[in-house]
Amino acid sequence: MSEFGTVISTFEGPCTRKFSFVIKKDQVVKRGQFVQVPVEGGKLIGRIADVFKTNRYFMRPESVEKYESSKPMEEIFPVNNWEYLVADVVPLGVYGKEGMFEEVSFPPSPGVRVHEPDHKILHKFLGLDNKGLEIGELPYHNVKVRVNLTKLLQKHFAILAISGAGKSYLASVLLEELLKRTREEGQIGTVIVDTHGEYVSFAEDPKFSDRIGVFPANEIRIGLPNLTSHQIAEFLPKLSTVQVRELTRFLREMKSGKKHFGISELIQVIEEDEKAKSATKDVLVSVLYDLMETGLFGASDYPLAKEIAQQGKISIIDLSPFISSRKKQMVVAHIARRLFNGRRDSKVPPFLLVLEEAHQFVPETAKAENAISRGIVQTIAREGRKFHASLCLISQRPIQLSTTALSQCNTHVILRVTNPYDLDHIGRSAEGITRDLQNQISGLRVGTGLIIGESVNFPIFVKIRKRESRESKRGIPLEEAAKEFSERAKQRKEDAKSFM
Repeated sequence: MSEFGTVISTFEGPCTRKFSFVIKKDQVVKRGQFVQVPVEGGKLIGRIADVFKTNRYFMRPESVEKYESSKPMEEIFPVNNWEYLVADVVPLGVYGKEGMFEEVSFPPSPGVRVHEPDHKILHKFLGLDNKGLEIGELPYHNVKVRVNLTKLLQKHFAILAISGAGKSYLASVLLEELLKRTREEGQIGTVIVDTHGEYVSFAEDPKFSDRIGVFPANEIRIGLPNLTSHQIAEFLPKLSTVQVRELTRFLREMKSGKKHFGISELIQVIEEDEKAKSATKDVLVSVLYDLMETGLFGASDYPLAKEIAQQGKISIIDLSPFISSRKKQMVVAHIARRLFNGRRDSKVPPFLLVLEEAHQFVPETAKAENAISRGIVQTIAREGRKFHASLCLISQRPIQLSTTALSQCNTHVILRVTNPYDLDHIGRSAEGITRDLQNQISGLRVGTGLIIGESVNFPIFVKIRKRESRESKRGIPLEEAAKEFSERAKQRKEDAKSFM
């Protein structure tokens, strides 16, 4: 093991909350790196919170000003000989002599040597799983970050970052890991609500295409006979109690006489009815015409829940053609409810529902038109773990995401976040984020993230591994997109000339 340096005495330590060490001249250590120190009862594992450089010749401003005005300090004094680095370390826990982990109850002694952690100890200490999902590796350590499937998914998780920080890239890496799992390792069904068509490239990749199903937005249908009046009322939140009651009666009559019917047949029954008041009928007919114009409703569901959630496979709900937030909300509300009910009745396998742009579907504010899917998503967030129905919430605006849903995500994977309001929201909703970790989030590079929560014993930074699947063309650089458009335009002109 490499020796990093020596623990020193300071005004604040060593103590059980913090200690510092002088870094050896021939060593390079970085903020976020793990270290190992011998203590009474075992080996202490800590994380470097910060690194700072000092030099006794530059400690007194008046002396520096006086000497620098005549000659550079390095020409007068042996400045380089007195420059050194000091690292501040936050103790995390102690690996005991019996192989058990304990809280830090005794500080390291000044003068003891600080080393690179034993990789086997570090792996066990962080709670990594050799058979888990490989996300990447620990920066500065040759340790693969593999997280246990149950710990990561069963109690839901969230991927949070600014636009362009690599949220979809990380999600794609996780999807690859799920597709690699064998039946003996345990396979789940995965459903992705793809708002921008970023995941359809999986279906074009020969390595994965046989396990991918893509359901375009214009083919999705919500079966009217499968809905209750209250479920329809969720799509039409302005209906009064009397109107919902009358709608219930009309639906009951339709279902008793026909197995399959659409909105037009329901409208006809309402118009011909003589019991309901004219005003009530007019409102119901008006809102039903509004629903019919969405093009989402039919005589039966497509796709069925059992077609969407299949073990070892991924279903992509491609909502990229939809501009209307309301239509997206309707689709997500219906599919999420069908999946959850199917899982409660054991008609579909354990599943993971991935929501891209999750703040659109489960917002913090409950405005009627923008929150149709909010209720069912929050229900899955609260109760899903009992039935092995898991959520993955992906968002670039955590502050706009439902606190109820986000707080139920027991693991957060946080990439770069710069907005101070979002950072504060993350700090309050994710347990275990210390001030030094929160400060590092805004400076994370693309491809590096922080995992915090139940899937790991301690917060860890991870360098995301390279994805194996084909990347979406929608994620190509601006220059390439511009060149591609020019080439297509040129080709169209040439084709037109040939035709003439």
